Amino acid sequence: MTSYLPAISAFIHHLAAFMLIGALIVERALIVLPLTVESARRLNATDMLFGIAAGIVLVIGVLRVMYFEKGGSYYLHSLPFLVKLTLFLLIGLLSIYPTVTFLGWRKDLRADRVPVVTDRTLSRLRRVITLELVLVVPLLLCAALMARGIGQF
Repeated sequence: MTSYLPAISAFIHHLAAFMLIGALIVERALIVLPLTVESARRLNATDMLFGIAAGIVLVIGVLRVMYFEKGGSYYLHSLPFLVKLTLFLLIGLLSIYPTVTFLGWRKDLRADRVPVVTDRTLSRLRRVITLELVLVVPLLLCAALMARGIGQF
């Protein structure tokens, strides 16, 4: 079974990464006016899926780097890996704002009320989520470069 672990970990890592990207796309599509109880609930659920997927990507990614692939030394000497990791962390930091905002809606949602959200807040949420999606593009490029050994130093 041990020989299957690298393939299985790669599969789980990629599946979670696609879930993460899909969740961002859904969040971006849902963050429009008028906000309804249902769309706010969907945003909360989608953001939870995003967080779960990000956690899986991170944990499986660390396991792959340390145990199932070429080893930490190889990856720490890869510029695309370092940029990819930086972009992943930046996306994670950016995601704090939407997550905190959506969690703040829970009290209203439990009472079946539409959360009171200003146009400015929705606009800021759209910009942050859009930026997260934009940062995924160079992250994917770095993943492809890294996988082919380009950028080793």
